[in-house]
Amino acid sequence: MRITVFGAAGNAGSRVVAEALSRGHEVTAVVRDAARFTELHPDAMHRTGDAGIPDDVRKVSEGQDLVVNATRPAPGREHEHPVITTSLLTGLAGTGIRLLVIGGAGSLTVPGTAGRAAIDDPRYVPAAWRHIAAASNAQYDAVRTTETDVPWTYLSPSALFEPGARTGTFRLGKDELLVDAAGNSSISMEDLAIALLDEAERPAHHRGRFTVGY
Repeated sequence: MRITVFGAAGNAGSRVVAEALSRGHEVTAVVRDAARFTELHPDAMHRTGDAGIPDDVRKVSEGQDLVVNATRPAPGREHEHPVITTSLLTGLAGTGIRLLVIGGAGSLTVPGTAGRAAIDDPRYVPAAWRHIAAASNAQYDAVRTTETDVPWTYLSPSALFEPGARTGTFRLGKDELLVDAAGNSSISMEDLAIALLDEAERPAHHRGRFTVGY
């Protein structure tokens, strides 16, 4: 499979690139600044491009089977999250290329709360995270409400999403936050990359959302 990854130098994106390469896929790793090429996996093809510019999206995605959006806006630029999603949908329109978006957990519902969103539960989204959580909610709204022919899938991580171990042991869900027996909600970036590549290879959530957690 030929895969383009936007945000390939980031924490999540770099792990997606590594996981895809380990499975024998051809990966195009995209960053906005060529100065970051040194941060990219040496076995990937390195390209510059801006996911927020539809022409760039179309250019670096030409001939690919799948595009992964692993971009994350810098603090203070959270408003770019839904804009980038719309740009990706515009750039991929009419190509038949699939889009897999790594999103946020804020729009997931918390189990046992009659549908309360995670963004409104400080156990899972503390005040310091609300800006990016709200931006991710807007990102999810953008992908699910835009009229498009792009075959998309949105992947929500658990509430705590950070670098960790590649265990290969996790659970999948749909619209409800996955929590363990102690009420914790977490997933490593390494294990999310596994779930993402599993979905890439065996699509099961066409034009829908799924989540992954321990």
